Amino acid sequence: MSTREKIQEEVEVAEKESNLNEIVLYNDDVNTFDHVINSLIFACEHTPEQAEQCSIIVHYKGKCTVKTGEFNELKPRCSMLLEAGLSAEII
Repeated sequence: MSTREKIQEEVEVAEKESNLNEIVLYNDDVNTFDHVINSLIFACEHTPEQAEQCSIIVHYKGKCTVKTGEFNELKPRCSMLLEAGLSAEII
């Protein structure tokens, strides 16, 4: 394997990853920590620890990426968060 082939492989992998979208969850003054945690566990299949960490980040930073993937996979998950009364969007 030449150096040129190895560099081309790395570039192709980077291009595939760039097609991923993110669900970003935003802070609000309405929902409780417990509600946000339970919603993330249900909609994004987070562990309780992941959901708690995301809720703390959202609280202190104002937003947090809670799920990364292809748009078609994220759309129903984001809809579940919105139906639960949370502020989220796919970017």
